[in-house]
Amino acid sequence: MSAFATKLVRWQACHGRHDLPWQRTRDPYRIWLSEVMLQQTQVATVIPYYRKFLARFPNVKSLAKAKLDDVLTLWSGLGYYTRARNLHAAARTVVAERRGRFPQTREELESLPGLGRSTAAAIAVFAFGAREAILDGNVKRVLARHFAVRGFPGDKRVEKRLWALAESELPVKSVETYTQALMDLGAGICTRAKPACGKCPVSVTCKAWALKKTGDYPAPRPRKRRPVKETSMLMLLRDGEVLLEKRPPTGVWGGLWSFLEVDPASEGRTLPVLRHEFTHFTLDITPILRSVGTASLNAAEPGQIWLPVEEAIGAAVPAPVRKLLVALDSGRLLGEPLALEETLED
Repeated sequence: MSAFATKLVRWQACHGRHDLPWQRTRDPYRIWLSEVMLQQTQVATVIPYYRKFLARFPNVKSLAKAKLDDVLTLWSGLGYYTRARNLHAAARTVVAERRGRFPQTREELESLPGLGRSTAAAIAVFAFGAREAILDGNVKRVLARHFAVRGFPGDKRVEKRLWALAESELPVKSVETYTQALMDLGAGICTRAKPACGKCPVSVTCKAWALKKTGDYPAPRPRKRRPVKETSMLMLLRDGEVLLEKRPPTGVWGGLWSFLEVDPASEGRTLPVLRHEFTHFTLDITPILRSVGTASLNAAEPGQIWLPVEEAIGAAVPAPVRKLLVALDSGRLLGEPLALEETLED
C-alpha cells in the first residue's frame, strides 16, 4: 500500500464519515440509489430525498413496478432529472433481465442506464468489495492537488492522467475504506474553496500545498459566455385549479409536468421574469397569469391535466414551476422579481 493510501485509510477510521444512511450496508439497491443521487449533488441535499425514496420504494422490484410519474414526483427539486428516468429504466432492466439481482462487476454495472465508470466502480466497491478506482468530482480535486496535475479535469487528456493516478494509488486491501476516505477528504477537507490543508492527512506530500498554489488545482472550466434563452409560460387558472402539460420524455425537464409554453403576446397578466440557471444556459421565464370561467374551458387536451394548486405543488414539476405554484398558492403574485438557481444537465 502506498504512503498516500495508508495515511488516508488511517485517517478515515478516525475522522471520516461513518453514519451516512447508505453506509453499513451491502445492499446493492441502497448503494446504487445513493450513488446515483450523489452524482453532482451534495450529501446534505441528497439525504432527505434518499430517505423519502426508500420509504416509497424499499427495493428494486417496487421501483420497477412504479409509474415514472411517481418516481419523478419524488425526485422533483433534486435536479438532473435524467438521473430519475435512468434510475427507473435501470430498475426495470434489473428485474426483467436479472430477476432483481444487480450485476456485481464494474463492467456489468456500466451496462445499466445512467451509470458511468466511476459510479459503477463505487457500487462495485461498496456493495461487492471489488477492487476498483473511482474518479468523481471530489476525487479529481484531491488527486489534481496532491499530484499537481495541470489543466481542467473535464479535458480528456487531463482526465486520462487522473484515472492513471487513481488506479496506481488503489491499494490491494482496505479498498472500501480508502475509497470512502477519498470521498470524505474531498467533501470536508480538500474543498473547492478554502481547503483545510492544516487538517489534511496527506498535506506533507501534497505538491499543490508545497507550491502554495492549492487554488490553482484543479484548473477551472474554461469560461464561456452562457447563452440566455427566453420562454413564456401560461399560468391558466380555473376555480382554484391550474392547467399543466406533460413535457416530452427527453430533453430539459423530460417527463415532468409544466405550464404551457406560449407566445409572449398571449392574453393575461404578465408577471416578473423568473431566471433559472442550467449548466450550459440561462432560461428567463415570463409567467403569464390568466383566469378562465368553468364554462369557457372545461376539458384538457391529451397530455394536459387540471389540478388544484396545492396538489400541483406536490406533483412531478420542475423547480421553477413549483416556485410559481407556491407563490400562487400563498397569494403573493408577485411584487418582487423571482430568482432561482439550479444546475441541470442539458
